[in-house]
Amino acid sequence: MIVPRRVALRSLFALAVTAFTGGALGRVAGRPPSGAAPDGTDPHAFDEMYRGRRVIGFSGPGGAPVALVDGRPLHLMRCADGGYVTPIDHYESCPTPLAAVRAAVDELGGARLSPLAAAHGVPTDPTGGSPRGVHA
Repeated sequence: MIVPRRVALRSLFALAVTAFTGGALGRVAGRPPSGAAPDGTDPHAFDEMYRGRRVIGFSGPGGAPVALVDGRPLHLMRCADGGYVTPIDHYESCPTPLAAVRAAVDELGGARLSPLAAAHGVPTDPTGGSPRGVHA
């Protein structure tokens, strides 16, 4: 049986979400995150309520920041200036992952974060999936 490409991509995305969510649950359960500094501190760690939403951040594989908004992953992208942007609010570079997540929450208002906002290049990507960020 041949699996359609869309089904395969959705399955891979579901596995990625599960992996990131499992890391967040491990952090909440007391296990140190994979990108923790030698002294046990995580440079990307935050866990707070912001405008009625629970935002969690931690270092993922390779020390890259990972963010969750109400348990849903939010993709963080590093900018050339050292700041961070998200697919939700990608017009202004924020100095930290927490600031980028807060900007995304501000932009979302009362809307829920799409479960696909963590994947880059999917139809819910605000750039339309274009590598240059140009809307078609």
